[in-house]
Amino acid sequence: MNKSAFDTPLVFRFALDALRAQADFVPFRPGVEISRLYENEATGASAAILRYAAGASVPEHIHQGYEHVLILEGEQRDHRGSYPAGTLVVNPPGTRHTVTSPEGCIALLIWQNPVHFVDDSEAPEDA
Repeated sequence: MNKSAFDTPLVFRFALDALRAQADFVPFRPGVEISRLYENEATGASAAILRYAAGASVPEHIHQGYEHVLILEGEQRDHRGSYPAGTLVVNPPGTRHTVTSPEGCIALLIWQNPVHFVDDSEAPEDA
């Protein structure tokens, strides 16, 4: 029987001091950096840590599957409200929003499927 990458658990420890200093983040959007934890090309499932600089935002996008967002530090906002550290936000398929972080934040995101950016000219690729 063949084993896939998901036959064994992936284990991560999130120390905020380490995430603030971690060097493997790459640009995602202006003021937003991403560190991918895993990505399954066959299913579209993925997870990442996003670091937002103060005032950064992610443009309007549509969720093609469930998105789970755990705010680890700081605060995120969208048209529905503000989400401080310790908040878990679950965005169902078909929902859409623009995300901002006036003071900056660090968040864990888990996607069932990639999101689709409404204005594809701003997106290097779907997340």
